[in-house]
Amino acid sequence: MKSDGDVVEILEAFDLTGSLRDAAELAGCAPNTVARYVRLRAHGRALEEPIRRNQLADPYLAKVEEWVERSTGKVRADIVHDKLRALGFAGSERTTRRAVARAKKAFAAGHRRVFRPWIPEPGMWFQFDWGKGPRIGHRDTVLWCAWLAWSRFRVVIPTWDRTMPTVIACLDETLRRFGGSPTYALTDNERTVTIDRVAGIGVRHPVLVAAGRHYGLTIHACVPADPASKGGSESTVKVAKADLVPTEANLLPEYGSFADLRAACDSFCDEVNARVHRETHRVPVELLIEERARLHPVPDEPYTVAFGVTRVVDEESTVRYGSARYSVPHQLVGERVWVRVDGEELVVAHVGPAGAREAARHRLTTPGNPRIDPAHYPERTSDPLHPKPKPASPEEAAFLALGSGAER
Repeated sequence: MKSDGDVVEILEAFDLTGSLRDAAELAGCAPNTVARYVRLRAHGRALEEPIRRNQLADPYLAKVEEWVERSTGKVRADIVHDKLRALGFAGSERTTRRAVARAKKAFAAGHRRVFRPWIPEPGMWFQFDWGKGPRIGHRDTVLWCAWLAWSRFRVVIPTWDRTMPTVIACLDETLRRFGGSPTYALTDNERTVTIDRVAGIGVRHPVLVAAGRHYGLTIHACVPADPASKGGSESTVKVAKADLVPTEANLLPEYGSFADLRAACDSFCDEVNARVHRETHRVPVELLIEERARLHPVPDEPYTVAFGVTRVVDEESTVRYGSARYSVPHQLVGERVWVRVDGEELVVAHVGPAGAREAARHRLTTPGNPRIDPAHYPERTSDPLHPKPKPASPEEAAFLALGSGAER
């Protein structure tokens, strides 16, 4: 391709001489190049338009288009090349690749899916989806990613599983972070959302329907195998995984505990919700203040039917289930918690001002073999095997004042 200045010089030389050869000699190019630009100018066409030359694959284009059509644009160029050689084609594989690329481009243009821009209303929609989280120890985690459509406010919550109680706990915490409940929620066709399909219409899980009624929320599922119908949550999952899951691209260190991952998710939400969004050119936390006027109030009590049975944490920071004892964080002593069995594990959930959260998780055990997690208790300030002497009289105090030897 000639530069704009070269094309102008070529045309100027032709207008001056009126001869293709003389103009080519003045412009320092071939006569056929001068003829090309003169012809394009004479027909009022763009001067940078490339010339379509005859190709060896031209006699076979109809067959190439047929194969691309039959395969809905998925056939590989090397397969097409083998088929063409069987028909007598003598061109190179490079020529075939170009012909197949043009045929696929034409096929895609005729079958391209056209989207109408979605203009969300405040207080109407939020979307949620799941993403694969980082591995902590020998276990994989899952990221709940929610997105309030109008304000673009995001919530990311790490979990160990995607069971129904976890879904409801994340839903409750998300709505409390929003400061209200929108009218609709859109998500994927998880088994916790749709249990069957009749004539293409999803049959929603009755427990989730009851939870939606509790929060005044209608939960819809997108078209099966169609991520584009909930692109907002798909983007939220992609951004969250890029910033939270350690990879070679972001050089993040491995997480030492689930609490570290939880803190990282909270920090991520604070960061993305406090910066200007590319689409709205406004800060999501500021838009959320406006959108809260259109959200419905969240009930004071969460929907806890799916959380299991209730227990009260005793003074030793444990709960009993099946006559076996399990520890919970010591901050919950005297609090009511919910206990349920998930596979081979016991899950303890607690409902606080910020919503429902998983408080502890243990492998199931038997009576007489308690499951105690040292992280659930405060650090010891004394050694029970070597207690520190405490004087009970002035004489004992004077004796201990002699030093460490007296203490021993």
